[in-house]
This record gives sequence, structure tokens and C-alpha cells, in this order.
Amino acid sequence: MSVHQELAVALRELEATMRATGQWRMEPPEAAAFASVEPFCADTMSLSQWLRFVFIVRLEALVEARAPMPAKCEVAPAVEAWLAESGARASERQMIAEAVARIDRLVTEG
Repeated sequence: MSVHQELAVALRELEATMRATGQWRMEPPEAAAFASVEPFCADTMSLSQWLRFVFIVRLEALVEARAPMPAKCEVAPAVEAWLAESGARASERQMIAEAVARIDRLVTEG
């Protein structure tokens, strides 16, 4: 299986995990929110919004185009910190953090 195929599977797993933990259903951010220059659009989106509407969408575009992977992906530490601050249950934090860590590894090692 190619890295693009593995990444596609990992993205679907992240989506399924977000759905299972109640982190998927939300309104899309306003168009202006996407113009943020802050990491993870922290000033204009929740991290769940960023994961769903930016992170997953951008990586899906790489998969579809079979484009080269970025040199490094280190999203999992930020996700773990945000989940801890948000008061998410330990099991939910672990499931989401593991899904994102897998994507980080695939992109960085790809």
C-alpha cells in the first residue's frame, strides 16, 4: 500500500474517531476564519474545526493529487494539549490523539 493510500485510510479513521467522540458535528467556520495566520487557526477556530475543515481537507487534497508529503507533520502534541484543556474524557483524548499521531508519522515518514 502506498503512503497516499495509507494516509487516506488514516484520515477516514480520524473522521470516524471524531464522529464517535462527538467532535465532528459542527458548523463550518466563516470564510474569514480560514485567513488566520496563527498556528491551527487558533484565533478563529476551535481545534476540532481546524482538524475537520483544514487539516483533513488539505491532506485529502495531497492524497488525491498524489502530491509529495510535507517534510514534517507534528499536529498530535497540539491536539493532545487542546483535548486536555477542553476537558475531554481520557478515552476520547487517547483515541483522537492516536489517530492524529498516526497521520503525523505517515506524513513525516512518507
